[in-house]
Amino acid sequence: MNNIQSVLTNSASTLLDISDSADLDVEILLCQVLNKNRSYLRTWPEKLLSKTQLNQFTQLLEQRQQGQPIAYITGTREFWSRDFMVDPNVLIPRPDTETLIELCLHLINQKPDASLIDLGTGSGIIAITLAAEYPQLQVSAVDSSYEALQIALKNAQLNQTPNINFLHSNWFDKIAPQRFDFIVSNPPYIAADDQHLQQGDVRFEPNSALIAEQQGLQDFMQISEQSQHYLNHGGHLIFEHGYNQKQSVHDIFNQYHFQNIHCLHDLSGHPRVSYAQWLTPN
Repeated sequence: MNNIQSVLTNSASTLLDISDSADLDVEILLCQVLNKNRSYLRTWPEKLLSKTQLNQFTQLLEQRQQGQPIAYITGTREFWSRDFMVDPNVLIPRPDTETLIELCLHLINQKPDASLIDLGTGSGIIAITLAAEYPQLQVSAVDSSYEALQIALKNAQLNQTPNINFLHSNWFDKIAPQRFDFIVSNPPYIAADDQHLQQGDVRFEPNSALIAEQQGLQDFMQISEQSQHYLNHGGHLIFEHGYNQKQSVHDIFNQYHFQNIHCLHDLSGHPRVSYAQWLTPN
């Protein structure tokens, strides 16, 4: 019988080898087909699926069985209680980045009309979340990928954040001389030979947003060096980084004469966000 409950039960068993959240995965896929929320599935478990609905669900399930990330199949991912469009041109938003958002909100709260630039904005989750929380914040969002910028622009419209200026640039290369109070980035930080690149959702995400030279540290170095010329006195440079890169990032901060260096841990207890202040007179 092709009712909601039987379809969910039978389908989840086919994902056990590739997913740690098989039950949730099939619920999300079926909600996509039915255009309903998950509470609907629990309220109407005996409701029969039409042949068209079953075929659509089967096609989505086959994509997931091949390892395709749920977010790319559905085209959306929630972050900070907002919906964001995603596709294979951008990274999939992750809870780890909420640690960076929390820090930024704390710092911006002390200067809500500040200026901020988000380097490597991708789908725009950082810039858009901060712009939505602080409408008076002056936000610039930069990416070297035209395709990623198109997704970010759509997400800005979706989340009604007109206070963002989107720019096509490789870091600061095409950014006019100016000063910001905050420079924020979740840059590529995985080494090219890292085994994690062959696992899970990462296999389907854009390498350009994942991999950096010099064992994942190249972009931290480039951004830190250039940021000296773009930060106001007292401004902050804020990075999301790998769980094992805290000391390396702090060494880079020191190399380029940043001060007041700190690190925050993510929800799993790993060092995840490091930040420092530019206090050298401009």
